[in-house]
Amino acid sequence: MAEEEAVENKQVILKHYVSGFPKESDMEIRTTKTQLKLPEGCSGAILVKNLYLSCDPYMRNRMRKMEGSYIESFTPGSPIGGYGVAEVLDSTHPNFNKGDLVWGRTTWEDRSIITSTESLAKIQHTDVPLSYYTGILGMPGMTAYAGFFEVCCPKKGERVFISAASGAVGQLVGQFAKLFGCYVVGSAGSKEKVDLLKTKFGFDNAFNYKEETDLNAALKRYFPDGIDIYFDNVGGKMLDAVLLHMTFHSRIAACGMISQYNLEQPEGVCNLMCLIAKRIRMEGFLVFDYYHLYPQFLEMIIPQIKEGKITYVEDIAEGLENAPHALIGLFSGCNIGKQVVAVTRG
Repeated sequence: MAEEEAVENKQVILKHYVSGFPKESDMEIRTTKTQLKLPEGCSGAILVKNLYLSCDPYMRNRMRKMEGSYIESFTPGSPIGGYGVAEVLDSTHPNFNKGDLVWGRTTWEDRSIITSTESLAKIQHTDVPLSYYTGILGMPGMTAYAGFFEVCCPKKGERVFISAASGAVGQLVGQFAKLFGCYVVGSAGSKEKVDLLKTKFGFDNAFNYKEETDLNAALKRYFPDGIDIYFDNVGGKMLDAVLLHMTFHSRIAACGMISQYNLEQPEGVCNLMCLIAKRIRMEGFLVFDYYHLYPQFLEMIIPQIKEGKITYVEDIAEGLENAPHALIGLFSGCNIGKQVVAVTRG
């Protein structure tokens, strides 16, 4: 391999395991050298140029040392990983060729060697923004689809509440529910996000949870007849309050608990007796269990995007050097919509 074929490769490195609220200084930008071809003997792998990287709340848990979790911890001193969109530069894998566009799990660097390709899917629809494959057409989109339709089992006319409703998943759940014929209310953390839910995503109503001194009163105001479906992205105090307002035989999809991710001692939930008394079904789920439905999901969502029935808002940070700031911003609500990092725009 000629020396001139080595190029600079910028990486986002986790410096150490993190306790409490993460900081940008828990990560560092490192520049190494890499080749534009796979190493000799590297079989069944692909070398990719990363185009877009996805910032997702679950990544916070990977910053701590975990055992027995559904996903492995990051390795201090190595690039962090997550979902992304990439172009194949070189391949020794029979299913991937140079020039293919893919989405799936990659690492936070300019170019990555991916040896575990099971999570990767070829991108067939290129007449939509490629960044959508970090969101509406990727893991968050499938999460919203599976969580709402498969876990919540909605019925037309039901009353739906979504927390963190302007985020990557929540904004889609709300739109799916409206198209299905449900009454939809969402909570978010700023006036701008609340306005977005009502004006752009078509929610029937929305409120800023930070301005509500009494969550019980707020929920009673928006759901005088109770909540049939709660799509939970936050856990904690909001979950505890919602339990009091669920109807008989209602459903709760436990998708995420972002309010708890930075706490050393998670908050307790006091109103679990409601699950028994009201025969509520509360189910946690992981999107990995539903990826077999991805072709079915695309058949539904692609026409809805093209016809303008579904809209999607992204918050795009430019460059790997801004990736730590973008990721940390998730936990203080800095992003408006799906947080994406553009490494090299496709």
